[in-house]
Amino acid sequence: MDNMLDIIWFKIVAGIQLLKALLDIIFGPLNTLGPAVAILAIALIAVVMTKFLSRFFKTRRYKELRKDFLYWLNIRQEAMKCEDREKAKRLAKNIDQAKLNKVYYDYFFEGLLNNIVTIYLPILLLLAYVNETYQPTNLLKLFGREYVFKLGHVGENTLFVGSIFWFMISIVLIYLVIFTFKKAMKFKGAGNGV
Repeated sequence: MDNMLDIIWFKIVAGIQLLKALLDIIFGPLNTLGPAVAILAIALIAVVMTKFLSRFFKTRRYKELRKDFLYWLNIRQEAMKCEDREKAKRLAKNIDQAKLNKVYYDYFFEGLLNNIVTIYLPILLLLAYVNETYQPTNLLKLFGREYVFKLGHVGENTLFVGSIFWFMISIVLIYLVIFTFKKAMKFKGAGNGV
């Protein structure tokens, strides 16, 4: 059994090394632009990947649970429209206890698992790649310095920005730009009467 697990582990390690080599080939040309731009481009690719995966990858179970949840939620809302408020509350409570709570928690958990696969996993995988590729020793070899860029001085200390920090800041900035762009387009569409 231990021998089989060792073989599986070595195959996993070989697969990860192959994936890193492939990513080095893909992202290698970005190094000519400097580490900050290369890491920003990797973060942009991570965000585009997550947007694509979260839009087009939904499990069949997630879709069915969403349908069930909306069905029972609509039934509950119809029950709340009853003239007699006490009867409406009792009906809603019965619906909650009978079906809605279970469907909601199943739907929530499936959505959480879906988000882990489509959003968090790609970002964490590329974060691990950035951490391995742009660690201080590699930055020193590639760019002649152990940091991505200097931020400034605080007293006598210089603030250096590392690769992981810059990757996370880049992810946040890209999501802020997307959010701002969507709000601006919505505002522009509402202003035109569209």
